[in-house]
Amino acid sequence: MKKLTIVIVSYNVRYYAEQCIRSVLKAVEGVDAEIWVVDNHSRDDSVAYLHERFPEITIVSVNHNLGFSRANNRAIGQTESEYLLLLNPDTIVGEQTIKDTLNFMDKHPDAGGAGVKMLTSTGEKAKESRRGIPSPITAFYKMCGLCSRYPKHPKFGKYYMCGMPWDVEGEIEIVSGAYFMLRRRALEEVGLLDEDYFMYGEDIDLSYRLLKGGWKNWYIPTSILHYKGESTQKTSFRYVHVFYDSMLIFLRKHFRHLSFFILLPLKLAVWFKAFITLLSLVPSMIRKMLGFNIVRKEEQPEYLFISQQANMAKCQKLARVKGLQAQFVEGCSQSLPDGHLSIEMMAPKNSLLYVVYDISAYTMQDIFSIMERSANDNVRLGTFNPENNVLITDQEVLYE
Repeated sequence: MKKLTIVIVSYNVRYYAEQCIRSVLKAVEGVDAEIWVVDNHSRDDSVAYLHERFPEITIVSVNHNLGFSRANNRAIGQTESEYLLLLNPDTIVGEQTIKDTLNFMDKHPDAGGAGVKMLTSTGEKAKESRRGIPSPITAFYKMCGLCSRYPKHPKFGKYYMCGMPWDVEGEIEIVSGAYFMLRRRALEEVGLLDEDYFMYGEDIDLSYRLLKGGWKNWYIPTSILHYKGESTQKTSFRYVHVFYDSMLIFLRKHFRHLSFFILLPLKLAVWFKAFITLLSLVPSMIRKMLGFNIVRKEEQPEYLFISQQANMAKCQKLARVKGLQAQFVEGCSQSLPDGHLSIEMMAPKNSLLYVVYDISAYTMQDIFSIMERSANDNVRLGTFNPENNVLITDQEVLYE
């Protein structure tokens, strides 16, 4: 029996999935692990693309979009490993992240699930790394703004559990589905992912069922990068419908015993929030339909490439072909250990700078550490892979 099965559900994000898989292969060196990719009927030739580059992994190609829960369950039901890792394709794992999580699970037999510290492309720690159960009162505090106003309050801020330290492991209630390590025995006891959830909410539901089943969920301070939904279109009407419908499914499933006078106001609040979100999408959609969705000069990002000398010409060619405003600095983890922090270049005020790291010159853990120390909304991470000459950011994929 395998020690670990990593399940990645992918949909139209072949370059992000490729980057994720490459990071996983490095992270599981020395681990008896297998990787399963379930492709949800992508239209970007993902299956052939990934098959060609990773013949050693198992790729399941379904003939229609199953959604996140059903796709994961399809792979889980065909494997027999001691542990399972549900992983989003728009993530990058550090070289030690998976080993750190497995070691923790081995030492804590009461742990049913575990999550990690997720970093955004700016180096910020994602609040979704540790969450509390969205009970009706906790969800109310979140939707009415009390959670954001008093993030460390024991009641108002429980949704994100912001009172916890980031550098110490601790018990949490909800593990993010972007990186969800599971003990198979616990999953067999509480059941697979609930397929009523097409996308969003299934991780909350499973985490809650683990707690109800007597297991514990943990936060472990080892890092991944999460592009926070690059694999979904969060500006679409479909996203709003699916996201808020998932909230209602969770309420109906776990809190139907509560008084009608408690649940009705909360349901109304969810519907109102969804309506306001939909209204906010209308102006941008109209501009796009009328052809006014033009990027102004002052909004165009700048790029700072940091690469070892052997790959510098590849970086320069890509920047030239794509017409990027770019500067280039030679460096690697030995010669420039602090990366862009050692360089006197910052993004101009109110504009964006992408710091693009040659991933053959730095480990992902080095890059995570640098970005975390320099967390800045105007400075974001880009990665350049010299093996395929692809540049990936949170907004785009560039290649020749």
